[in-house]
Amino acid sequence: MIRVPQVRVLDEDGQQLGIMPTHQALGMAQERGLDLVEVAPTAAPPVVKFLDFGQYRYELAKREKEAKRKQRAVEFKEVRLTPKIGTGDFETKVHRAVEFLEDGDRIKVTVRFRGRELTHPEIGRSLLAKFSEAVKDHGTVDRAPALEGKSMFMTLASVHKPRVHEHRTAGARPEGADEAPDVANGAEPAPEPVAPAASASAPAPAAEAAVEPMPAPAPAAEAAPAGE
Repeated sequence: MIRVPQVRVLDEDGQQLGIMPTHQALGMAQERGLDLVEVAPTAAPPVVKFLDFGQYRYELAKREKEAKRKQRAVEFKEVRLTPKIGTGDFETKVHRAVEFLEDGDRIKVTVRFRGRELTHPEIGRSLLAKFSEAVKDHGTVDRAPALEGKSMFMTLASVHKPRVHEHRTAGARPEGADEAPDVANGAEPAPEPVAPAASASAPAPAAEAAVEPMPAPAPAAEAAPAGE
């Protein structure tokens, strides 16, 4: 139920119909065979729109699914070096690390020692310092080099935001979901869900959705029997 006395009304095409009493807006929606749905409940007065609520919920679920597909968790990658690594291999490792960092991932750079190499940990420390210098435009040292067992490692944090590859996703995340809509100049606000958005597997309940169902038509009166 929409409990406020008046609302700002948008028709099904997004055109403003102005501020009017809620019962009047409800009647207009019913005349058009549509529902009256709050799309900006925090505005003053709340903004409502004439919608097919079933289609509205479907669009919300679809939009949320696309937004989740666009999100990408930061991954932890590892680059392994050896104390005797050649110049060409070192540059290849640096290039690969830069790719990871540009994607927004964190990196663990490990130097593995063999045999007597472990008696010269300064070689590993120097190699890691050289590596961090080579990627400094893309990552910063998150954990300083530390020797554990037969390996010395450091971690690098990316200075880039996580990148979403185009082939992994479709659609875009809705922007301005928490902002009040600009309806004063006739612009249609971005719909705000009045119930938790449905997921791809199970639709969310619409318990909080502000919808006024259409009243059922009154049954037709029976004709009086003809006089005998």
